[in-house]
Amino acid sequence: MDNIKVKALAKINLGLDVLRKREDGYHEVRMIMQTIHLFDQLEIAKTKEPGIFITTNLDFLPTNENNLIYKAAKLLQDTCGITDGVSVDLKKHIPVAAGMAGGSTDAAAVLYGMNEIFSLGLKRQELMDLGVKIGADVPYCLMRGTALAEGIGEKLKSLPPAPKCPVLIAKPAVGVSTKYVYENLKLDENTVHPNIDAQLTAIREGDLRALADNMGNLLETVTIPQNPVIDDIKRCMIGNGALNAMMSGSGPTVFGLFEDEETAKAAYEKMCQSQLAKQVYLTSIYNNRRA
Repeated sequence: MDNIKVKALAKINLGLDVLRKREDGYHEVRMIMQTIHLFDQLEIAKTKEPGIFITTNLDFLPTNENNLIYKAAKLLQDTCGITDGVSVDLKKHIPVAAGMAGGSTDAAAVLYGMNEIFSLGLKRQELMDLGVKIGADVPYCLMRGTALAEGIGEKLKSLPPAPKCPVLIAKPAVGVSTKYVYENLKLDENTVHPNIDAQLTAIREGDLRALADNMGNLLETVTIPQNPVIDDIKRCMIGNGALNAMMSGSGPTVFGLFEDEETAKAAYEKMCQSQLAKQVYLTSIYNNRRA
């Protein structure tokens, strides 16, 4: 096999809690991660010329060592002694810098794809162990499905599939720095933490309404005051039939969960008309895991 096409799926956080700041500067988190059926497409191929060659449909994305795709390819080349070059053509659809693990899922796709075309024989767990060196979300993006993430996000536990439902995605035209959000997060005895345990119970019972009722993201306490449009988008979704709506990751993307396709489609139209968001997608929960 000389080339492979891989879908790199986006994620949302159905729940995101931050427990404490560690002495090393990282934050201890407890999150429910969920893959959705919104993806980038990567074509990965061997090249006779040594090196790493990246092309993309978005001219503002870096194609050098500043891209996680490059870092993933270089990591495998160095770890496995690959002397051939590799080219990656990226068709980017997941919103960039949006709290949806777009860069991490592309890196995961490269690890998966190179393992296949170079016949490296690495198991998924071995790829996940390598992936955490690139970023905390990369191991999850290799796993996919529904998972509980703890530690700095690298400790993963597979969960039963979340109830399948339509998901509305809206990203406003604002930028958010994850570093800024965590640096300005206040954690004290008055902090109201999301009920992750209630969400875990809802997932195990297949209860979509209870899952939606207990959605919470502690990072909203920093991001929304800086970007009130995020709250406007949440209100628009809930006002148009979403069971609940919440920011994903450190933002600024908002997602809403819906009980039926008809309501979700009508909400999609309203969201587009509102002009609150620069990018709007209607997709769904995706629960297939990688082997």
